[in-house]
Amino acid sequence: MKRRSMLAATLLLAMPAFAHHGWSSFNQDQPLYIEGRLKSVQWRNPHAEAVLTVDQVTLPANFAKRELPAQQQQVDGAAVLARTQAPADAAGDWEIEFAPLSRMQAWNVAPLKAGDRVELIGYTGVPGKPKLMRVEYLIVNGTAYGLRSSPR
Repeated sequence: MKRRSMLAATLLLAMPAFAHHGWSSFNQDQPLYIEGRLKSVQWRNPHAEAVLTVDQVTLPANFAKRELPAQQQQVDGAAVLARTQAPADAAGDWEIEFAPLSRMQAWNVAPLKAGDRVELIGYTGVPGKPKLMRVEYLIVNGTAYGLRSSPR
């Protein structure tokens, strides 16, 4: 009986890990740029999430010349900017996955809320979820935050 209880407890604790997909399903070879207004925000772990309402988007002028912050993990921000495209069918609501709250706090990102306007550079490609994005860079009021790792 004790063995069954241990097995049941282990399975219950592991269920959130099974339900949470990893980052490997996102296409990191093709960064995309979207901007819009947050419709809803869930500021919680395992990572902050939101729904972003996007209008048709084009890359801003001088986009490739933007300054992106250094991160602890090696990320070539200039190369990411050079490869970034605006998706052809961007209009509508997107599911957004940010970094864990501890990383958002390390960057001093104020908790986002519905109605905030943000710019995002990130990755899509999860089968069956064309408008699901994992955010690489968050830009709020002109300030960019690198969300792959903590600030350097």
